[in-house]
Amino acid sequence: MRRIAVEFAFAHVLMAALVGVVLLMPDARKVYPCDAFLVAIALIEAAYLLALFRGRRLDPIPSGSSDIVCAVWVLLLVWELASTKLGVAHSVLIPSPENVFYVFERSGPELWGNVVSSLELLVTGYVLGTVLGVFLGIVVGWVPRLRAMFYPIANVLAPIPSVIFTPFLVILMPTYRWAAIMVILLGVFWPQFLSMILRVGSLPAAITDNARVLKVSSWTMITKVILPFIVPDVLGNMRVSLTTGFLMLMYAESFGAKSGIGYWISNANVFANYANIVAGVITCGMTVTALNYLTAWAQKRFTTWR
Repeated sequence: MRRIAVEFAFAHVLMAALVGVVLLMPDARKVYPCDAFLVAIALIEAAYLLALFRGRRLDPIPSGSSDIVCAVWVLLLVWELASTKLGVAHSVLIPSPENVFYVFERSGPELWGNVVSSLELLVTGYVLGTVLGVFLGIVVGWVPRLRAMFYPIANVLAPIPSVIFTPFLVILMPTYRWAAIMVILLGVFWPQFLSMILRVGSLPAAITDNARVLKVSSWTMITKVILPFIVPDVLGNMRVSLTTGFLMLMYAESFGAKSGIGYWISNANVFANYANIVAGVITCGMTVTALNYLTAWAQKRFTTWR
């Protein structure tokens, strides 16, 4: 408990120092009001307390949360001093925290609208890629002849990043949105397809032999035996697949998109609006973190029997 108290106190000393610098030190350059920056600090503090105080008692191992928030406070403090207060950082390439977080206040609805647009494409491509990868992977993995035929092909295609095909898909698909969906679908499909072939192929021989002796139909075998056998793998791959799909989407949206967080960042880059770029990067980080928490919850919720 003493260690917890020391870490807790040190984190709040850093936060107090940051708030003091923001409010009390004079600015070396002209920036937007600090209100949005202070709100961001308050939200980070709230997230820290939520992680630290779970339920009615302290988290038994909270040092990870304390270390992370201390690193965040130090980063923000150095950033604030170098850009706003001392003016030693490049005024264009390194925008002040006030200017970056003011983007959320000024353009919040537009920014989050782009996030929603990206998530629509991500979910559509991910669901289609996962369903096709799992279904076809089960069929191919269950039939030895198909497995011998398609496994080498999947082994070659799975490591190839689907973003390589983006320029071709933009030309071939009827709309840009379907081109972006196909980029995500291909990026999710091949690894999932390969994983399912290997997983079904690793089904214990005793199970398959007993199924043949009992004359279990293929449909019953797939729905009652194979699907429960592969569910942990599907959910285990979900976090990596979603994160990878989001990164692919960011790249795909730089090819002529009119909406999406990738479009937001690439458009800001064209006009050298680095405050918008940093705000977009922060938004991407928050979105991926939320997706990771969601997939971790789903994995825990649906594999409690494991």
